[in-house]
Amino acid sequence: MFAALGRFCARRRIWVFVGAVLFVVLGGVWGSGAGGILGGGAGLDNPHGESAEANRLLAGTLGRHVADVVVIYESADKTVDDPEFRQEVEEVVAKLPKDSYTWLETRWSTGSADFVSEDRRKTYVTIQLPGAIEEEQVGIYQQIVPLLDAPNLTERFGGLTAVGVQFNQISNRDLVRAEIISFPLLLILLLLVFRSVVAAAVPLAIAILVAVGSLGVLRVVGGLVDLSTAAINVVVILGLGLATDYALLIVSRFREELASGRLVEEAVVRSTATAGRTVVVSGITVAVTLGGLLVFPSRFLTSLAYAGVSVVLFAVLSSLTVLPALLRQVGHRIDALPIPVPWGRRGIGTRWYRTAHAVMRRPIAVTLTIGALLLALGLPLLGAVWSRPAEWALPSDTESVVVTETLAEEFRYDPTKVITAVVRTSGPAERDRAAVEDFARRLDRIEGVDRAAVTGTKDDLTRITLGYSLSPYGAEIREVVAKLRAEPPPPGAEALFANRPAAIVDMLDMFAAGLPWMLLIIAVVTFAVLFLAFGSVMLPIKTVLTNLLSLSAAFGAMVLIFQDGFLSGLLGFTAPGFLDANMPLMIAAITFGLAMDYEVFMLARMREHYLRSGDPVESVAVGVQHTARIVTAAALLLGVVVGAFVTIDVTVLKMVGVGVVVALVVDATIVRGLLVPATMRLLGHRAWWSPAPLARWWRRYGLPEESAEPVPVVGPESRGLRVRP
Repeated sequence: MFAALGRFCARRRIWVFVGAVLFVVLGGVWGSGAGGILGGGAGLDNPHGESAEANRLLAGTLGRHVADVVVIYESADKTVDDPEFRQEVEEVVAKLPKDSYTWLETRWSTGSADFVSEDRRKTYVTIQLPGAIEEEQVGIYQQIVPLLDAPNLTERFGGLTAVGVQFNQISNRDLVRAEIISFPLLLILLLLVFRSVVAAAVPLAIAILVAVGSLGVLRVVGGLVDLSTAAINVVVILGLGLATDYALLIVSRFREELASGRLVEEAVVRSTATAGRTVVVSGITVAVTLGGLLVFPSRFLTSLAYAGVSVVLFAVLSSLTVLPALLRQVGHRIDALPIPVPWGRRGIGTRWYRTAHAVMRRPIAVTLTIGALLLALGLPLLGAVWSRPAEWALPSDTESVVVTETLAEEFRYDPTKVITAVVRTSGPAERDRAAVEDFARRLDRIEGVDRAAVTGTKDDLTRITLGYSLSPYGAEIREVVAKLRAEPPPPGAEALFANRPAAIVDMLDMFAAGLPWMLLIIAVVTFAVLFLAFGSVMLPIKTVLTNLLSLSAAFGAMVLIFQDGFLSGLLGFTAPGFLDANMPLMIAAITFGLAMDYEVFMLARMREHYLRSGDPVESVAVGVQHTARIVTAAALLLGVVVGAFVTIDVTVLKMVGVGVVVALVVDATIVRGLLVPATMRLLGHRAWWSPAPLARWWRRYGLPEESAEPVPVVGPESRGLRVRP
């Protein structure tokens, strides 16, 4: 099948080129509008959680009674007692359309001293935005910001909605800067890795196709479901990474086939039949790994799933069609315009070949030592404190960060630190008013709650507003939420709690409920795909375990760095004492998928040599030798792209850069170069073993290697093991 596809694309290469060019031009114009239809906001919350249900109840009746936006106005020479100060603020808020807010409060509309700073030169305006979902509130916020400008005062915007908008603005700005930094480095590394200008241009051509195709898919999907703007960022990361991975694999095999004396077209066919098959197996596993994020209903993670899967599909499709056509057209000119390098073409492979043999002489000691080391590196993960991104992830001079600090230091009360309870009674709310007020008094006595009061009733709903002074992101406030939810509501009534602390609890519950399903999906599909490719029941188990070990080391490093502050000065951030719970899921999906990428590359070459020789030890060493340079180069190229995230000022994106780079380094060196040879040596012939019924099924329905040459099978039959040619 793959050989036939390679031959077809090689012989019909002109039509393939015409289709690719038309696709880039037309798809680029149409797909460039994908960003415009992606929803605003981060989309991090659990849409099925208790807090979301409470918001839906309150949105159509009483309102959530929390300040989505806080605007601090400051004067250098006037106090809030000055009539001119008051006039400035009231004229500004009078400009706002009535339908742009649910309620709006000022110092003068409430008469409350909570709105006045200690030096009396600052006051704030609190605004609750209409809409039950985040993207609606973001759209309204962006419309009213220009109207809130006071010519003679300094204004700063804070609150959760402002944080989200500023988060996206800074992230997009810094991502552009990171791309400007990484792209020249990527070009240089491509030249050094491929050793010729012509060969280095191949993955760039594939990357363009992948990016254009993925944006087109995102525009289609974005018209059907709500997607986060974070999806675009995944296209950039994975598009470049997978395009270079797959192109590097196929181009390297093409060069080998030419060097062995094959004609150009046959080299293309052979490369597609072998390396192309590996790309398909890898692509399926990577796509399913990323698709596993769909078990989480948050818009952020589903967006990552759609974006990631679209990238993988187009990377595979482009590698199997456009790349064979390019190679047939280029032919022996693949090495044209050579780039001199100080190392030989086989230098890296030879060193890894020797290392593999050295490791396999002591497989038990190496497996136990490296396994213990990786587990030890992952131990800090046991002490991780999870939360969600907010102003703590932004640079200290960001407006929303300044507003948060100013509210804490100079005002008596922070209007964003509110938990809203909605009590639904069995009859009219006024009838049960006494019982509900008693419930509010009981909530007020819970440690961590500073104030609690009934602030509205309508039909069968009563709203209770609770204030607190703890950090809304730490573990202490989550204990408060647990106590609030454990407090019995009035007889026959139901109480639901909303706003930041409650939403974070619901988000973490969502992760706890979905993570086992995600892991199960990944494990089952990984087993199925690897079994179909290699006919073994042992390899999928080994692969999942070794990949989890490298992930644990990366996550342990993230806890040490971003929660505990190790290297925080060097990396330029302040450790908040907790981690964004979304990022490890994103990092796990990306790095597990890439680890599968590298694993399949390596196993395919091991399997190919094993079928020729029947020698389990030599096949491992040869497989490592032929793929070590590819895996090392692929990890290095992607590491440059993602490593540029370290320069981003947003802490959670910096976390992505560090987490992925650590995982790539561990996987491409310690795991692939040492742990895999050791475990394969321990398995021996059994690495390729399956029970007889499964072996018969695989011979009939599996995806065996395509080979134009007879393949001898020797050795294990006499030991009761079944190996499929």
